[in-house]
Amino acid sequence: MKIGIDCRLWNETGVGRYIRNLIKYLQNVDANNEYVLFVLSKDYENLKSQISNLKWKIVEADIRWHSIAEQLEFPIILNRENLDLMHFPYFSVPIFYRQSFVVTIHDLIQNHYASGKASTLPFFFYYIKRIGYKRVLKNAVSKAKKIIVPLRSVENDLVATLKVSKNKITITNEGFDPNIKKGEVSGKVLEATKTPYFVYVGNAYPHKNLEALIEAFNNIKKNNVKLLLVGREDFFYKRLEKKNYKNVIFLHSVTDSDLFYLYSHSIAAVSSSLMEGFGLFPLEALGAGAIPIVSNIPSFHEVCGDLAIYFNPRDVEDITEKLVKILLLSPNKRREIIQKAQFWLKKFSWEKMAKETLDVYKQAVNGS
Repeated sequence: MKIGIDCRLWNETGVGRYIRNLIKYLQNVDANNEYVLFVLSKDYENLKSQISNLKWKIVEADIRWHSIAEQLEFPIILNRENLDLMHFPYFSVPIFYRQSFVVTIHDLIQNHYASGKASTLPFFFYYIKRIGYKRVLKNAVSKAKKIIVPLRSVENDLVATLKVSKNKITITNEGFDPNIKKGEVSGKVLEATKTPYFVYVGNAYPHKNLEALIEAFNNIKKNNVKLLLVGREDFFYKRLEKKNYKNVIFLHSVTDSDLFYLYSHSIAAVSSSLMEGFGLFPLEALGAGAIPIVSNIPSFHEVCGDLAIYFNPRDVEDITEKLVKILLLSPNKRREIIQKAQFWLKKFSWEKMAKETLDVYKQAVNGS
């Protein structure tokens, strides 16, 4: 088979991490098929350095996602390669691409939490963009040979929201990133962690519900405890920072070793998100020895099992109660949870995900 993979989001967070690990481990599990990787020119050398298989080809495709060029020009680039199958690891599939493809749908958050508040665009342009999103998503799921999702909860959402047949969907759990490990820690992180703290890692989009988390944290009324919010500095984080919350510290541009330190020295890792796709955050926390306190939503239950403390993300009092509960947790109970986590984490493997993805490719081409 000659298989194409859209790697234009190679250097992004979230989907980019998924693509990087898929490429890394596909090389381990598939020595037979040819692959063509489509990437932005700025990421070409970085991607090339990760490829050891001579059967793999890299094609520059300077086409931005969510653009007119993606719809009109990207299919032309893809068609030149005479592919047996194309894998779009994100819902943004060109409507005019007519060849066989599989698509990965990580979540349907935009379907459920759509509002102008979640965009930096003026509302009119946001509305137009949203119409385009729905059209592209509908095309992707209806025309795909197979749909890959990271969790059962995403599969259920696809079936309920977009009426997709379960027979078309394959669940491939994502993995825990082994690159988060001990190492040199930056001065800003050491300074921020001098006193006890809770840590949140992720973006500040409205569905992350950070204002509710901050309100609940402020109810604790312990001046020596901090809340650390870690994520890429963008419009949404800047908007939060302007509110000058007491005992809330914002950290941007942290390294993997910083992240390991932040998790492993925290009281707990917290997330009040209203909806998630895979939810890599609590897995990273458990791997580093932190206990997750997270929203009582299906995706977190799949990822954390009984190793997390859950709360109602729409109930500030309940969030506060659970933050206090972890403060009172005994050292023995904490050790018991972390010991159990080492076995639980073995369920989540990027290499296993790559093997299962290869099976999806075979099924899509063979028509099974």
